[in-house]
Amino acid sequence: MNLSIQVFAGLVDLLGTNVLHIQIEAPSITVEALKKQLTRDFPDAAPQLDICFLAVNQAYAGDQELVSDADELALIPPVSGGQPTMYEITYETIDVASVAAKVNHPNHGASLAFIGTTRELTFGQRTVLLEYEAYEPMTLKTMAAIGEEIDTRWPGTLCAITHRLGQVAIAEASVVIAVSSPHRADCYEASRYAIERLKQIVPIWKKEIWEDGSEWKGSQTGPWNPLQPPVSPEERS
Repeated sequence: MNLSIQVFAGLVDLLGTNVLHIQIEAPSITVEALKKQLTRDFPDAAPQLDICFLAVNQAYAGDQELVSDADELALIPPVSGGQPTMYEITYETIDVASVAAKVNHPNHGASLAFIGTTRELTFGQRTVLLEYEAYEPMTLKTMAAIGEEIDTRWPGTLCAITHRLGQVAIAEASVVIAVSSPHRADCYEASRYAIERLKQIVPIWKKEIWEDGSEWKGSQTGPWNPLQPPVSPEERS
């Protein structure tokens, strides 16, 4: 059967269409199985598809509900009244302002946005561009774990992280980390903690592409051990 699925908002930009056409080798399929099929067919959009609900005949459907080509189908991303997604990966240019807006809080007097960009020269070697790949489901989980660690160390501090995958050109942002807290000292500490911890435990790999070659870069901050406990601010100083 051939299914037509309407998509909306950011999914249209991500998938390049407002209607997905999916062929299924069965007369019907469960919502759960259909979503799994969509993530296989569109792996770059998997994190966004995972948080969508499927509407069947203009009503939200449960995982075990069966759908067929006689149904009107739509993928519904989180609506504007919902909570922002604090930890994201993307293949598109990162909007720094939108990441920073996620940590706005009326009781916070300090906020920072750390922007990691592609630099052209490293120890005299000219970089043409960087290329990132990730173990995407685990990347999102470990980013969220960093946010939980920050909240434990600096209670009430908010953190949002967006990392770009694929090719990132010179001077473009590969990662944006936004942090806010009631006081600036905690904000500075938490921001530095977030980027250092990201480099330690988040499964993202960087390939440096030069004018005359390329190389995948591993840990550049000493021996790599993601099971090692995070370093306290006192130990780091």
